[in-house]
Amino acid sequence: MTVSSTERIDRYRTRTVAGTPPIVRDDPTVWGEIGTPALADFDENGYAILEGLLDPYEVADVAGEIQRMTSDPDLVLDDRVIIERDSHRVRSIFDVHKLSQPIADLVRESRIAGLARQVLGSEVYLHQTRVNYMPGFTGTGFYWHSDFETWHAEDGMPTPRAVSLSIALTDNYPFNGSLMVMPGSHRTFVPCQGETPADHHRVSLRGQEIGIPSQAAITDLAEKHGIAQFTGRAGSALLFDSNLMHGSAGNITPFPRSNLFLVFNSVENTLLEPYAAPHPRPEYLASRDFTPLA
Repeated sequence: MTVSSTERIDRYRTRTVAGTPPIVRDDPTVWGEIGTPALADFDENGYAILEGLLDPYEVADVAGEIQRMTSDPDLVLDDRVIIERDSHRVRSIFDVHKLSQPIADLVRESRIAGLARQVLGSEVYLHQTRVNYMPGFTGTGFYWHSDFETWHAEDGMPTPRAVSLSIALTDNYPFNGSLMVMPGSHRTFVPCQGETPADHHRVSLRGQEIGIPSQAAITDLAEKHGIAQFTGRAGSALLFDSNLMHGSAGNITPFPRSNLFLVFNSVENTLLEPYAAPHPRPEYLASRDFTPLA
């Protein structure tokens, strides 16, 4: 059943004035049946690595679409394109499934959207899509965070019944800013301190300062769970829970890194008003079109 505004209960309170202790998650990780070893691993660790999800030809097709977008002079001025603060190079492009028909077709395939349906135990829709760039020498990282903390606080997502799929469009090495994750951290929600400013997304997408855990909280999670890294050839993918603690360092190597990032939310977990922000973020960051993917 879809959560209505009259049933609004905030079990994941965050963005408080004073610090709040971590919250043990009581929502499932896998909402459907855990019928395979892969789903059992996902349930335990909060993520699964999928080797060769796309073949080299598909990777080339998607990369070509991304190159077309970055070369479009009209799109550079679009709010959906995020520019690095220092290097002034493209950091992210949002709404890529609306900007590219081949990508729109790809995300609906059963090997992709079907993974989300398995995990979430329901029909799904796209909460957000983007491509993240980390160019050689100048690519900046993403500080430790839980996506769900932001989606809950700023988008009004009631529960962590969402899953992300990050597909490598370039080889992800241990040394070119590949994603780091804390296995098992998805079972702990870490509230963040500080009030959300108006239009926070205009700043946070270039470098987040509100909505990040304290160093003490990160240290505690790292000591309990350790840190793993997603590496692999172009076409491999990381499927991960919305509350998994993750982040990436910068890229000072000559080898660029880029990933197609797809967020699927359950149609039974549709967005309400933000829990800790003045108003909802734009549609390209948090879709309110809850139509299930066909």
